[in-house]
Amino acid sequence: MSKKNQNKCSFCGKPKEEVKILIAGLDGHICENCVTQAKTILDEEFFSKKLTNKSSQLKIQKPKSIKEYLDQYVIGQDEAKKVMAVAVYNHYKRLNQPETKDEVEIEKSNILMVGETGTGKTLLAKTIAKLLNVPFTIVDATIFTEAGYVGEDVESIISRLLQVCDYDISAAEKGIVFIDEIDKISRKGDNPSLTRDIKEGTQQSLLKLIEGTEVLVPPNGGRKHPEQKLLKVDTKNILFICGGSFDGIDKVIAKRLKTSTVGFKKNKENDEIDRENLLQYITQQDTKSFGLIPELVGRLPVLTYLEPLDAATLKAILVEPKNSLVKQYKKLFSIENIELTIDDETLDFMVEKAMEYKLGARGLRSIFEAIVNDAMFELPSTDIDKFYLTLEYAQEKLNKSKMAKLKVA
Repeated sequence: MSKKNQNKCSFCGKPKEEVKILIAGLDGHICENCVTQAKTILDEEFFSKKLTNKSSQLKIQKPKSIKEYLDQYVIGQDEAKKVMAVAVYNHYKRLNQPETKDEVEIEKSNILMVGETGTGKTLLAKTIAKLLNVPFTIVDATIFTEAGYVGEDVESIISRLLQVCDYDISAAEKGIVFIDEIDKISRKGDNPSLTRDIKEGTQQSLLKLIEGTEVLVPPNGGRKHPEQKLLKVDTKNILFICGGSFDGIDKVIAKRLKTSTVGFKKNKENDEIDRENLLQYITQQDTKSFGLIPELVGRLPVLTYLEPLDAATLKAILVEPKNSLVKQYKKLFSIENIELTIDDETLDFMVEKAMEYKLGARGLRSIFEAIVNDAMFELPSTDIDKFYLTLEYAQEKLNKSKMAKLKVA
């Protein structure tokens, strides 16, 4: 080998004078730029293999097994669990179906969950995604607008899903998207108006995405611009779960149950109607009357409801699930080598306040936090190794907190 060849990079051909470092090998040299590029290529190769292995680890379980798993984390809501278990099982069974000659194509069944705040809509969706080992993202419907208005485009939903699975497109195309607060983009009333409602426009933008279409999204999130290379994601196999509290839909249901299609004829079955829980009688017609456009209702064929939480269920939520609040706070104190003991009557007091404030299961954490906040501030600086949370202590701390001033409209 000539001396001339020894003084240049064997890969890019740059001479020694144009590079900072020239590493010598047995039969050639390599510069620092080529080393960096080689490392990038290796990282991408190993990363793609890792993602392929990860995305192939889809756990498909039978509906009963899915419900049993949900029972460990979500208390009550048996009807919603059954509906979710069957819908999710059928969805992933559809993805793995063998090709046949009968040309029968099973369409996906997206889900609409209706329930008061804090009844477990988000927790159900999160827990199922955790069980199945698929990419999962939660988005808030209130931040989206149709193209041309201030706010995020609905296509940014797919960007978020891609971010969760490190931009592995094949994994994202089998993921689950939970769209929360779907009721907040409902139009004002059932009748279409001549002037276009912005919220109706947002619903229109969601249609193709939920049904299944190829979406072009920026590789690093954010807005699109003309010279940007875009990623193509097919949404036809992404399961969409929409949830919302639909405040006031009980009046829509009551109106439908009391009247017939012509006039105001009373329904003979009215005597058997449970007026305390009208959500159990919800139909697609009610969500349409509430303000969801018919096209969107049609793309969410599986409709389920979550029952309002009573005192017994709230108390069970405090102590029974694998990640119950009591277990979480006991673990927090145990990290400081403090043993937390809670009286049963203290738990009843927390439940009573959660019912009073109508915050559901989510309100239990706020109440718990308000009660033990002072203790968590002071005890780590002491030698105390046991903390008894009594009813008197809980009442005193909650009365001093801002939560005591919380009034329900």
